[in-house]
Amino acid sequence: MALRSLGAKLVLAGAALSTGGVAAAIATSDDPATSLKVCTTVPLRLLRDSRTAASIIFGQHGSFKSFVLEMEEYLIPQEYVQTMRESMLNRCPVSSYDQVCEVFKKELGKTPDEVFKEFDPKPIASASLAQVHVARTHDGQKVAVKVQHTHMTDTAAADQATAELIVNTLHWLFPSVDYRWLVAEIRESLPKELDFLMEAKNSVKCLENFWRMSPHIAQYVYAPKVYWSLSTSKLLTMEFMDGAHVNDVTTIRKLGMQPSEVARLVSQTFAEMMFKHGFVHCDPHAANLLVRPLPSGKTSFFGKKKPQLILLDHGLYKELDFSTRFSYASLWRALVFADPNGIKENSVKLGAGEDLYVLFAGILTMRPWNRVIDTAVDHLVINGTESDRSEIQMYASQYFPEISELLRRLPRVILLMLKTNDCLRAVNNSLLQGSSLETFMIIGKVSSEAVVEAKMMQQKNSILRWLNIWLEEMVLEARLLVMHMALWLLQVRKAVTGT
Repeated sequence: MALRSLGAKLVLAGAALSTGGVAAAIATSDDPATSLKVCTTVPLRLLRDSRTAASIIFGQHGSFKSFVLEMEEYLIPQEYVQTMRESMLNRCPVSSYDQVCEVFKKELGKTPDEVFKEFDPKPIASASLAQVHVARTHDGQKVAVKVQHTHMTDTAAADQATAELIVNTLHWLFPSVDYRWLVAEIRESLPKELDFLMEAKNSVKCLENFWRMSPHIAQYVYAPKVYWSLSTSKLLTMEFMDGAHVNDVTTIRKLGMQPSEVARLVSQTFAEMMFKHGFVHCDPHAANLLVRPLPSGKTSFFGKKKPQLILLDHGLYKELDFSTRFSYASLWRALVFADPNGIKENSVKLGAGEDLYVLFAGILTMRPWNRVIDTAVDHLVINGTESDRSEIQMYASQYFPEISELLRRLPRVILLMLKTNDCLRAVNNSLLQGSSLETFMIIGKVSSEAVVEAKMMQQKNSILRWLNIWLEEMVLEARLLVMHMALWLLQVRKAVTGT
């Protein structure tokens, strides 16, 4: 009832703010018909489902859903969280087969049954932007066909305007609640997510980056092959992939793989993207990550099958320029090795400011400052207990205005990194029932390697600087060795004591 009441109040406040401007907006628009549609659709959407209006500002746009569902449970009471989950995850539209045929005729000039040898009219999955059908090409290849919902062209502008209205209304009512950055991000990201050819190109570039910059794990990362002749901006035909969802521990074990090894692969994959490639898949929730045994059949020392991570849905990527990538890698290295000066220096470089760098470190790690700078090797590990959750929730509610200000200050690309971190944290929690010291060791190693590589690129002609960097790398290897030994001792203790 509280959410419904808040949503209704937002509708009324928004209507009061916007009514006077509707006629002017239509009269002065270059496209009066579209403006009329947007101006009439927005209030109808708010009225039709006021119960979910408050959640729109935090993530009704598809690319932010995972970020919201991970963060909101620390910011919002559990009853609200449940309502938002139901609204945001269980209300995905499904296009009829006639609507799918309409898209095919417009894009390829033929119906699905003419384009493919077989086409299942019932989708196997549906999301906010599109749905996926299974088909078979005329040469017998099983494929997945992603079809954009027909209403997206008409409603995308209205969805964007709805979010903007709510965000601006909330900011007007409560100046400390400033989520206008979210509207700007939606405005930039949504057109890219609606262009499936862009998604296809992202998937190709992602794999090329692994083979070029991270060849040591390239064979363990895969993206479905694109059928370019059967793809357009609103249709995407890809190789059909069989595998277990990355959070399906039971199936992962049945396939002969170890959940802990899958967790290591996920952590390494995204650490390489963030710190070395600077080209990051920003929607890595469990539905977009599959895992299967490595096709080569390679096994581990203990006879378990090596996993291969399959990345799906490449619509939302972000590029980190050299300076941002270097600062972000340096920040994570400082976090893993509990270096308060490094944390402050690089947080400030990323825009957090000298007054909010402690809060920034807490949001990145979900740990209070005293734990962040604790020299214990497992200082960042979250056990997932109710005590941990209560502590985080207490800090989140206590510093909500400061959190809003921090989110306003940070570059949008870093906000997407926060969202990506939260998705990965959720995946690791599913695989390991909590965070792992090994995960942070991987982050520390890859971020440190990226920092060293960047410094060497900048100091090619200085022998003295090169020697300093080499010594820094040796110190890093020594610290990682100590962490590995500590991890081994912790595992032995756990095995002996059962705790």
